[in-house]
Amino acid sequence: MNEDDCWTVIADQRRLTADLLDDLTEAERDSPSLCAGWRVRDVAAHVALAPQPPGPLTMAAEAIRAGGRFHRLNHDMAVRHADRPGADLVAELREHADSRRLPAVTNCRNILFDVMVHAQDIAIPLHRPLPMPVRAAAAGATRVWTMGWPFWARRRLTGVRLTATDTDWSAGDGAEVSGPIAALLMLLTGRRATLSQLTGPGVAGL
Repeated sequence: MNEDDCWTVIADQRRLTADLLDDLTEAERDSPSLCAGWRVRDVAAHVALAPQPPGPLTMAAEAIRAGGRFHRLNHDMAVRHADRPGADLVAELREHADSRRLPAVTNCRNILFDVMVHAQDIAIPLHRPLPMPVRAAAAGATRVWTMGWPFWARRRLTGVRLTATDTDWSAGDGAEVSGPIAALLMLLTGRRATLSQLTGPGVAGL
């Protein structure tokens, strides 16, 4: 996928996430996402923040507040954004859906898999369907497999061969683990919610 293709999918996923949120009750927005310690609204706030990143001074202050811990920084910023008086995450997601602004430390390939995976972090625990484009999921899976930090997918999944059943994608060596590319992308990013969609002798070791 080229850069324009990535941005098209990113915009579509932001809008789909907004549509899903728009259909939720306040109780559902406050319910747990797939991310431990993150509510649905916190994950949505994280996605909404990507195209409107804070400036370097704000980020430095947030990093100090989080004690230099990246995951804590991400979590706390998302929670504060979600809990602002009058916050309208649905409107933000729609308003910035086509934005190509990026935080300084990332790129569109990372935002591509980030928005797709976080959309599932919201949709799966609520049992709401939210489609993940196969071609984009394969691009995201390749990115996560090759990038190292923060997922260390290649190291975590040593000894298994991952094979998509709905597109031409595979990675790794060892016992076979096969399934839809969307389920494999969720596995690569540390999610266990899609394990039931995977088959093969390597699944037991996961």
